[in-house]
Amino acid sequence: MMKKESWAKSFFTKPTLTWIAVILGVFFLIMAAYLLGLVTSFYQNILITIGINMILAVGLNLVVGYAGQFSLGHAGFMAIGAYVGAIVSMQIPGEGGFLLGMVAGAVLAAIVALIVGVPTLRLKGDYLAIATLGASEIIRIVIQNLEITNGAAGISGIPMNVTWITLYIFIVLTTLLVVNYIHSSPGRATIAVRENEIAAESVGVKTTKYKIIAFVIGAITASIAGSLYAGYFSVINPSQFTFQRSIDVLIIVVFGGIGSITGSFVAAIVLGLLNSVLAPLGQLRMVFYGIAIIAIMIFKPSGLMGEYELQFSKFFNRKKKKSDKEEA
Repeated sequence: MMKKESWAKSFFTKPTLTWIAVILGVFFLIMAAYLLGLVTSFYQNILITIGINMILAVGLNLVVGYAGQFSLGHAGFMAIGAYVGAIVSMQIPGEGGFLLGMVAGAVLAAIVALIVGVPTLRLKGDYLAIATLGASEIIRIVIQNLEITNGAAGISGIPMNVTWITLYIFIVLTTLLVVNYIHSSPGRATIAVRENEIAAESVGVKTTKYKIIAFVIGAITASIAGSLYAGYFSVINPSQFTFQRSIDVLIIVVFGGIGSITGSFVAAIVLGLLNSVLAPLGQLRMVFYGIAIIAIMIFKPSGLMGEYELQFSKFFNRKKKKSDKEEA
């Protein structure tokens, strides 16, 4: 009985309840926009793209920002999730097939991440980036040459099992997975590896182990994003998962702030809206898009948010300290 009471007391805190209110508030705000007819098919595509980029950026930020590993292999894991999810959902129609395909893709992505991570995560810096990039390209080329994936033509006619509600749920779940890991004991060990690998190893932290755990979690989130992508757009092909896709996700992470989950969300929204606003300019949009990125890197090299995280616990703690002083 005491354990249940203590669990309830630790869960139903003001910061937790505030976060629940924010999550529900954003959900009902989007729902209201749909009910009022403000969200056209064009805006819905933008909304879905931003949501998928959020999941990709949060997962990559765990690897780059918190584990300190410069990975360029995110597109490969996204491709695994997209193709496995598409193949399974086409064989087993309905929500059950979609979820089964997502789970199968996440498991396969985790296995591949282990196979890639064990030898490559002993490398550092540019060497690791090249190794993960190579792994991503191998995944893409294998997919391009398999009969089951329909080769370079890709797969079309994938059941559209993803709505904005489905995406919203998985944004919340994947963010909770990453954030809870960051604040857990393994997460703190991962951050210690990022800060000083030699010092962490000297006090008994198994550096390779925690780097691999972060890499695997990042691969799983990328796979989930891939399954959602295939389940919404219903058409996939290998050209959608090239080196450029990994770079796009990395840009979001750097633009928002390496080591800031809040920054990943803000950057995904800002860059997604900027991309859509500049869309009528055709190829010229990439010039303005590039100028915007260069400008933020010059005037705010740490990214939009730096390492800042939106934490309600700090606000409530500050308020509590202020009231304690007033009482004293």
